[in-house]
Amino acid sequence: MSDFWTMVWKETRDSIFSGQLSEFFRPFVVIVIMGIIIPWQFGQMWISLSMATIVIICYIPFFFTTSYIGDAVAGERERHTLETLLASRISDRAILWAKVAVSIAYAWGLTLIGLLVGLVVVNLTAGAGHWEFYYPLSIFFEMLVLSLLVCLLSASGGVMISLRAATVRQAQQTMFIGTLALLIAIILILRSVPAAAYANLDVFQLLLFFIGGFTVLDLILVVILSANFRRWRLILS
Repeated sequence: MSDFWTMVWKETRDSIFSGQLSEFFRPFVVIVIMGIIIPWQFGQMWISLSMATIVIICYIPFFFTTSYIGDAVAGERERHTLETLLASRISDRAILWAKVAVSIAYAWGLTLIGLLVGLVVVNLTAGAGHWEFYYPLSIFFEMLVLSLLVCLLSASGGVMISLRAATVRQAQQTMFIGTLALLIAIILILRSVPAAAYANLDVFQLLLFFIGGFTVLDLILVVILSANFRRWRLILS
């Protein structure tokens, strides 16, 4: 467990406290877009959790994660720090899951901050005269679970792509293609299901359907990633 927390600190320092201006600017942009601009435009629709709101809240952390996750392994390879990391006594499992965990915590943490800021913005600009929270609460908690699963999908998929990529640019390009392929697959699956099968479903039931689907995808990716992340393979590459 100490190996894991050592790697968590390293990844946090490298991705958040690296001192580069872009590392501080990137989360600020996410909070401004998700916490101020979009909620201000949506008004009451933002806290009443329409389907458009839910899609935006789940997509932004996914897009944010894919924008930097290619650096997870390919970046270490480019900076020639991967050899040093692999030469340490830190276990493969600690290296792998610390990278995934920090990425998830980073993206999902910004999502929660954006939701909090957005709540304040809507209540101040389009409030009904009294303080309102996101409603219904059942949908809100489902949305949180779904956004967490989406973060896990992008983080684990991104690390797996970064394992195979020679450069960060190659990893980012592959992530872009993979994202398009995922969106096309989701659209095709939804179109292949008869409309009658989900026409009578409410938002709560639809979110349960997507939570189940993303849970299966995440489990598959986690198993594949665990099988492919091997120190000797990285050394040989």
